Amino acid sequence: MFRKALFILSLMICFLSRSSAEGGSDQYCFEFYESTYNLEVDRSVHILSPLELKPSSITAFYTLLNGSKYQPIVDSMLAYRARYQLNDWLYYQLIRRISQQISPKAENYTRYTLYKWFFLSKSGYDARLAIAGDKIIFYVYNDEDIADIPFFMVDNKKYMCLNIHDYPKADLHKNPPLPVRINLPDATRSFSYKITRLPDFKPENYKVKKIEFRYKQKTFHFAVKLNPEIEKIFANYPSVDFESYFNIPLSKGTYGSLIPMLKQNVDGMSQKKGVDYLMRFTRYAFLYEDDEENFGKEKRLSAEETLFAKYSDCDDRAALFFYLVKEIYNLPMIAVLYPTHITMAVRFDKAIGKPIIYEGKAYSICEPTPQEENLQIGQISRKLKNLPYKIVYQYEPPSF
Repeated sequence: MFRKALFILSLMICFLSRSSAEGGSDQYCFEFYESTYNLEVDRSVHILSPLELKPSSITAFYTLLNGSKYQPIVDSMLAYRARYQLNDWLYYQLIRRISQQISPKAENYTRYTLYKWFFLSKSGYDARLAIAGDKIIFYVYNDEDIADIPFFMVDNKKYMCLNIHDYPKADLHKNPPLPVRINLPDATRSFSYKITRLPDFKPENYKVKKIEFRYKQKTFHFAVKLNPEIEKIFANYPSVDFESYFNIPLSKGTYGSLIPMLKQNVDGMSQKKGVDYLMRFTRYAFLYEDDEENFGKEKRLSAEETLFAKYSDCDDRAALFFYLVKEIYNLPMIAVLYPTHITMAVRFDKAIGKPIIYEGKAYSICEPTPQEENLQIGQISRKLKNLPYKIVYQYEPPSF
């Protein structure tokens, strides 16, 4: 309660400061994950939006903004990124919030996008703009395997579209965007979608979700703390490669409410029975629904999103199972991709059932998604037995 009251007081101070601002600057305050972000914006930064969406007007906007007193904003963002160890995707969320404060998205989408591009570029990232009819398209240099968003190639460098979600019906193949050429020699950095750390959200912003499942004639109950900000962070997050996807961590509050309880529940079990417990927890503690029915498209949920979601499918559960086994047992694993299904296999000291041999080592299937059969460790569904598969990710703990 004290921290919340302090935040409200800081907002009031910011409002009064902004109302009586002298010296040509405005003050903004907003809550950003684990702290309150205070921002001073010189009024020279407020540039009118281009009247027409064309390269010359965008270049003129850039020239005016580049001549403004924008540097303290960029310095503030970079200092915040360093202090809170923000990965690029979370840093981009900060840029979005700051751009929203200066130029609200609903008032003028082009202007809002130009500020995002400008701040990302001035932070050192190789970001580009293009025009597709009446649409402004925003790209960033990225050398990772991203599956579901448009990109273009320049000098063997791949640029991923950062704002395609704002144009869900756009077909950039039929209406190819025309690049806007603005030279920013210091903007060379590639952008990464890898998330290796989630924010330490404020404890009071977590909500409790009751989860239960039955194992060996006993019902287990969990009160998992989840933060609604997780949904916002991943709302427009693309389908990254499986290594990046599986290794997205839990936030501190969620981890502390789930992992110690799971460790306590498997304490005293053999390693095989413990993994079986985690497999069945992932399989039966959550409702299943295919992504097409749930979201209208393929969408991979991280482990924490899967805990949060009402429904989840096979890749969501594979990610959650991987995370739980890694945290509690840290065993070698592989992700096994079939034409319409993904499952996991774990390497034990001794293989169970008919193993999958990969790079000369035996892995036992551990199916974390509900199937028609009550599958044990080492068993694969009948409908998958004769189908081709490929290994899309291998995890080898450092100690092995």
